[in-house]
Amino acid sequence: MPIDDRRKAVLENDLLRVTVLPGGGHIAEVRLKSNDVNPLWDPVWNTIEPSDFRADEHPQFGAPLEGGLLSGIAGHNLCLDFFGPPSEDEFEAGLFVHGEGSVVDWDVSVAGDVLTASAELAIARMRIVRTLRLEPGTDVVQVEETATNLAGVDRPIGWTQHVTLGPPFLEKGKTEFQVSATASKTIESEFAPGHDRLQLDAVFTWPMAPKAGGGFSDLRVMPDDEASGTFTTHLMNPAMEDAYFTAYSPSTKTAFGYLWKRDDFPWLGIWEENYSRAQAPWDGRSLTRGMEFGVSPFPETRRQMVDRGSLFGEKGYLWLPAKGEKTVRYQIFLRETDEAPQAARRDGNGVRLV
Repeated sequence: MPIDDRRKAVLENDLLRVTVLPGGGHIAEVRLKSNDVNPLWDPVWNTIEPSDFRADEHPQFGAPLEGGLLSGIAGHNLCLDFFGPPSEDEFEAGLFVHGEGSVVDWDVSVAGDVLTASAELAIARMRIVRTLRLEPGTDVVQVEETATNLAGVDRPIGWTQHVTLGPPFLEKGKTEFQVSATASKTIESEFAPGHDRLQLDAVFTWPMAPKAGGGFSDLRVMPDDEASGTFTTHLMNPAMEDAYFTAYSPSTKTAFGYLWKRDDFPWLGIWEENYSRAQAPWDGRSLTRGMEFGVSPFPETRRQMVDRGSLFGEKGYLWLPAKGEKTVRYQIFLRETDEAPQAARRDGNGVRLV
């Protein structure tokens, strides 16, 4: 595995094993012990500790703007304090795509059924603390995150849980998805040059997205195109207290997903990379689907995020007050089932699939 040589912290019970990488803080594995399935993406390239990345020493990770992130990425990475690329000035100051949260070293410890991870974002002047709780006999991981603004000014931030699925759980034409979406939109400019499979800048209603060549694509099933890429954003249902996504692998009869408070993260972005990226480190070898829930609809610079302001009447960023903090909670679930779930519901401290 590309993460074999990485530092790791493991939280487990009788049903699940969760692996967190201190380098970047990524949740690299949520593995079901009964069938050894881990739905999360394991990159095809060998990764390193992101704090060891040097653009001139590690050209195998591609252009420096993304290389810092891609050098250590795995599974579920945190985009903080923006979602998308840095500005030119931010890049010169030391920031990479999706901010510091995915590239700094985290302090990680495990005590009983709780894993605690924390990191200081020196450039952004923020602190992030994440706890994962996995009690005996449950197939649900309880996650809590607190972001603290260490600066004495109010600030607009992006905050996205960049959850990425990959093979063997993810299969073309087979893996099924459900989300609590309403209004949706495709990305507004070219995303996968020569391989964009959906119309650009098109508004639609989940799950039928307009295809670039005409007709519609059902986003509830991973497409089976030879090579393609796309990004769509989806407004989580304002009438529901909770939001969710579920993913189902019919080959392994395994359901995976996340459940969160809709007001914390009103947007879900769906990113697909289907063997379309020829540049390093992708080299046309990657199949992924990102299910990225957060406070922003699209990956874009901080200035673009603020200038956009809102979409479909929903704000596209979060104000974090001077010296203030914000806490969010969400749940991760993974279980065997003979039927693809149509929705997820909160059930006490658990998750009920319906």
